[in-house]
Amino acid sequence: MVLNQIIYLLRHGETILNTQGRYQGQLDSPLTEVGMEQVQQNADMLKNLIGNPQQWKVVSSPLGRALQSAEIICHTIGYDFNKVEKDARLAEVAVGDWAGLTTKEIEHGWPALLENTDHYNWYFNAPNGESYDEVVARLTNWLESIQDEANVIVISHGLTGRILRGIYAGLAKENALKLDVSQDVFFKLTQKEIQNISLAFDDFY
Repeated sequence: MVLNQIIYLLRHGETILNTQGRYQGQLDSPLTEVGMEQVQQNADMLKNLIGNPQQWKVVSSPLGRALQSAEIICHTIGYDFNKVEKDARLAEVAVGDWAGLTTKEIEHGWPALLENTDHYNWYFNAPNGESYDEVVARLTNWLESIQDEANVIVISHGLTGRILRGIYAGLAKENALKLDVSQDVFFKLTQKEIQNISLAFDDFY
């Protein structure tokens, strides 16, 4: 295990399905122009933080929107995109039969499955989707697999990123699911602490 490991965790930029208010899960949807700008902004900030890019391991979810974001990031920081490791454990939470649907469509089709749940937890009731514990298991396994890597850059997703940060910081489920998922922010994980990095971050005034 490496002491003082640093992980930078980024989310893909805005996608077309995001703009339509549709839950993507493990579907693919390309980045919008705004999404590409969000990734570029984060990539520019990341470049100022990492020093020599060759001293970093870059890992991405294999889903298209994450890889499209990873390509922009690699081009910006000077890292060979072909060396990016694709890891299915970083894919977005699968929402089964609800993939591609809006909240209203889900409410209309499965009203009973939304009872006794809340804004942060309901998607784990998706038919043929993943449970919270299943996602925790795969992300915990991934974190254990990189414990000997000193410097890691990760490109993942909103809900997956929430849960990953929650595991890292030892948060309870209800607190992990309330973490920020903005697409113009990324996160530094080190020594069990999480720092938000955005244009409001001190170094980027």
